[in-house]
Amino acid sequence: MAAQPAALAIAVSFTDSVKAHLAFWRVDYSGIAAVPPKLGPRLAADRGTCSYLPMPWDFYLIFLVLGVLLPWRGYHRLRKLLAVPDVSSGERIALYLSTILFQWTAAGATAWRAFARGLSLEEIGLAPFRWVSLLLWALLGGALLGLLHWLNLRRMGGVDSERKSHLRAISERILPQSKRELIPYLALAVTAGICEEFLYRGFAMGALFRAGLPVWLVILLSSVLFGMAHLYQGRSGFLGTSILGLIFASARIAYHSVAPVMVWHAVVDVVAGIAGPRYLLRGKR
Repeated sequence: MAAQPAALAIAVSFTDSVKAHLAFWRVDYSGIAAVPPKLGPRLAADRGTCSYLPMPWDFYLIFLVLGVLLPWRGYHRLRKLLAVPDVSSGERIALYLSTILFQWTAAGATAWRAFARGLSLEEIGLAPFRWVSLLLWALLGGALLGLLHWLNLRRMGGVDSERKSHLRAISERILPQSKRELIPYLALAVTAGICEEFLYRGFAMGALFRAGLPVWLVILLSSVLFGMAHLYQGRSGFLGTSILGLIFASARIAYHSVAPVMVWHAVVDVVAGIAGPRYLLRGKR
């Protein structure tokens, strides 16, 4: 979000080889409600149809921030970083801490308006629901995505291309390059996993379901919004994060919870901060 360092993981990992591995993902929607089980009989009866309801003005404002302000902010922050020859360790740490503050503020303000407008914990994907099963899927999915991401970063490190040069330039400025930087970066990775998943798979999907949109459109719109937040990484960043968004949105529906995808998101970003400097900055550290 908004040029946050952990998001580099998405542009690297889900635009080349990892897309070939997406066949492992299967969600069977037949026979289950495509929305959280207690969203109400109207949505359960009307799923797959377009019975639209007006959204409150503050929800439209939040979507405007997610779809316009954050992409614009990310683009200009990255241009500013790339315009300088070098970024100091202190500047990277300040970037991590400011992004943590920004994300928690955005998530807190969104939660305030969501609950004020009557969205329930279940609609946002935060209600208790089969925690043992959720924990199992969170760990298994996180391990698989983390492994695929690590392997792809290692592969990217051995490729000599113009695209890799651009990624290296970004990595030099925003990925941690010392243990002192790694600690706040890991805090940022966890923050991104919680806050971004709450915003895009929690609030956005809950609000769109409440408006009566069909399942496929909710998945598509929330994923495109997530991709737009990473437009500063170029077309590959937009495509990669949109694909990841489709996976996360499908999982959020299948498990009736954002908890597993919060873990998956954080794991992907943690791997980026550890393996990214090792392979993308090889020979420059």
